[in-house]
Amino acid sequence: MPDMPILRVARPSDDLDALLPFYQGGLGLTLLYRFENHDGFDGIILGNAASPYHFEFTRAHGHVAGRCPTLDHLLVFYFPNEKEWNSAVRRMVSAGFAAVPAYNPYWDRRGKTFEDPDGYRLVLQCAAWPG
Repeated sequence: MPDMPILRVARPSDDLDALLPFYQGGLGLTLLYRFENHDGFDGIILGNAASPYHFEFTRAHGHVAGRCPTLDHLLVFYFPNEKEWNSAVRRMVSAGFAAVPAYNPYWDRRGKTFEDPDGYRLVLQCAAWPG
């Protein structure tokens, strides 16, 4: 079986440093790489060396990215183990991020939703996938 490719989710931001406390301190990701003025872009890449995904946030010089266009732009992390889910929720709250009501009430039944500084939302779901 061939190796699975790494998934990178990339999006723009106006303030990379404002995202670090949310994704690094709250979600527990590691800053894997940071770059400045790479063809007019600055960026940060966060993830975990053992995970098959990471997140890239970029800031284009002279461009305004703005806030998230809707309340239903989500990243969802499934935690089948309730103890691990509780730990993840506590880490977000300890980092200074309060849960917000989900736009879609489905996510409030077994999850907690948090909003990053750009208005994008992250759901910590206490369930297995598929669930």
